[in-house]
Amino acid sequence: MSEIIEITPISAEAFAPFGDLIDISGAPDKIINQGLCGRYHDRAKMDFADGRAGLSLFNAEPRTLPMRLEMVERHPEGSQAFIPMGGQGFLVVVAQDLGDAPGRPLAFETEPGQAINFHRGTWHGVLTPLCEPGLFAVVDRIGPGANLQEHWFDTAYEVRRP
Repeated sequence: MSEIIEITPISAEAFAPFGDLIDISGAPDKIINQGLCGRYHDRAKMDFADGRAGLSLFNAEPRTLPMRLEMVERHPEGSQAFIPMGGQGFLVVVAQDLGDAPGRPLAFETEPGQAINFHRGTWHGVLTPLCEPGLFAVVDRIGPGANLQEHWFDTAYEVRRP
């Protein structure tokens, strides 16, 4: 029998140990483009070792809930931002680092218009849209060496809404 992980709505405070919630909360930092655009400046801490930021497009198949969580991964050499291009919310799974392994995972669901940035070395689930389209812009490290570590759980978790 799988241990259950219930999804909670994401908040900047709850997600802060794992990364940045990227959204347009609060007033814009600056009004630009002839007064027609609010700039919400520097919303994520991008952090790369021995490399550079790259922008890629990912097209992921939507998952259904409840979902079986068997594995998490981390990127020790760089942060990774997931930015949905369809305006939909998505599932975000994270876990505290217990040294060489993750702790018990947590699951968050973003709202439409929100994106996230995982801090460098954060254990996290794979990109998990819950509806179509699964198209995301992803900003992460491009550089030499291995930047992916996976951890497979001895017993899978079941992720579901409360």
